[in-house]
Amino acid sequence: MSRASLDKDPQDVAAMFDAVAHRYDRTNDVISLGQDRAWRRATLKALDAQPGETVLDLAAGTGTSSEPMADAGVRVVACDLSVGMLDVGKRRRPDLAFVAGDALHLPFADASFDAVTMSFGLRNVKDVDAALDELLRVTKPGGRLVVCEFSRPTFKPFRAVYQNYLMRALPPVARAVSKEPDAYVYLAESIREWPDQHTLGLRIKHAGWEHVAYRNLSGGIVALHRGTRPLG
Repeated sequence: MSRASLDKDPQDVAAMFDAVAHRYDRTNDVISLGQDRAWRRATLKALDAQPGETVLDLAAGTGTSSEPMADAGVRVVACDLSVGMLDVGKRRRPDLAFVAGDALHLPFADASFDAVTMSFGLRNVKDVDAALDELLRVTKPGGRLVVCEFSRPTFKPFRAVYQNYLMRALPPVARAVSKEPDAYVYLAESIREWPDQHTLGLRIKHAGWEHVAYRNLSGGIVALHRGTRPLG
């Protein structure tokens, strides 16, 4: 797959996720060897959403990351470009607020949220910097950002093993558990092309977020980036 093939139109990306919506959560659990659950817990802990706060969960998919926040008394909005994903989530949790929206043109007013989070979605946005700007726009001054995204393993020998798994092992596994394995080939390519932890941190800072920091999960397979919207 060429670099150009990763520059998908947003509607093509939405259609791709619509096609895998019914099996998406189960497939992720299999191909991540169950690590996705730990990554979600770490993201929620970093976000530290409190009862009564309003949180935007962008690229929420079927709402698996939104549910624990809602259960804890947080007013959470699960937003995603894929209507198919949202439909699956709405059937499971009709009490949650599911909203269709593009990360580049969020359907929310300025300073609407106490905190915003995006897990494994920023990598699929056509213009990452514009998405970070949009997240800043809809966050209240002093509000928090947490981005959970695939990254670069820090131990070089393990990095080679990981890259081999992505490009050779992941597609056959996806074929075994999903009817749309091409979507997971695309995801593997997008992970390989994604910038490292430090580079993403610089881009978040350049978008206007303050106190930007990150920490690695699973040896750097995933990184949690945090930031705060300036008060001024």
